[in-house]
Amino acid sequence: MSSASVILQLICPDRPALVSELAGWVAANGGNIRHADHHTDSGAGLFLSRIEWDLQGFGLPRQAIPSAADSLAQRLGGEAQLHFSDDHPRVAILVSKQSHCLLDLLWRARSGELPMQVPIVIANHPDLESSCKEFGVPFIHVPVTRETKAEAEQTILELLIEHRVELAVLAKYMQVLSGTFLRQFPNVINIHHSFLPAFKGAQPYHRAWERGVKLIGATSHYVTEELDDGPIIEQTIAHVSHRDEVQDLIRKGRDTERLALARALRLHLCRQVIVYRGRTAVFA
Repeated sequence: MSSASVILQLICPDRPALVSELAGWVAANGGNIRHADHHTDSGAGLFLSRIEWDLQGFGLPRQAIPSAADSLAQRLGGEAQLHFSDDHPRVAILVSKQSHCLLDLLWRARSGELPMQVPIVIANHPDLESSCKEFGVPFIHVPVTRETKAEAEQTILELLIEHRVELAVLAKYMQVLSGTFLRQFPNVINIHHSFLPAFKGAQPYHRAWERGVKLIGATSHYVTEELDDGPIIEQTIAHVSHRDEVQDLIRKGRDTERLALARALRLHLCRQVIVYRGRTAVFA
């Protein structure tokens, strides 16, 4: 296992010599750079950077690095987020009845492929409790109806706070989170069973089959108040043919959903995603 690293994500106005200045700041503190990825959005006049270096041997103590990074960002007129690779966020998984995404995420977390802790699974149906028991993950059933939606969301918010959750993943949760919920807990990733922006909403595979598409896909994105319109993190595709029926599209679609969600979550956990102006820059 590699030693811990420091990850700096930066957005600032673009100007010459920014790459040199960032690398020089790390080098001046004795840092050994592992990865450096940069992007200039010329239309927005912005410079985006993800730079990662070894924590061991760095000249600043761990607890002093965040404030030093903030000072650097202020000097550049931008904003920075600092993370450490050995910090494994606490992630809640929200589900309904379908198990394929849940089981995939729990397996990847247990194997160490996803650097996260899963303190709780929250479900609006009781069907997947036994699956969670197999992985030793607490399962809580919070029923949701049209009449009880606000009460259910409040219960979920309280559970997220109680379990010190930093990120929620909708692994086929099949419920639309309200704006009230998202304003209190905005850190949510969703998997949508279509290649957005095509076929938003319900039954996308049925509509794709009716249109005779030759490719279907899945999209993992950050959740916003507008349905299926949040910044996209990852998309995957599968080929279909004229011989495929709706159930074939659904079967193939499950594979794309698992892969898109797992990839998106890993990109987020490894701090390879920067969200800006309603879109993402993904340093993969």
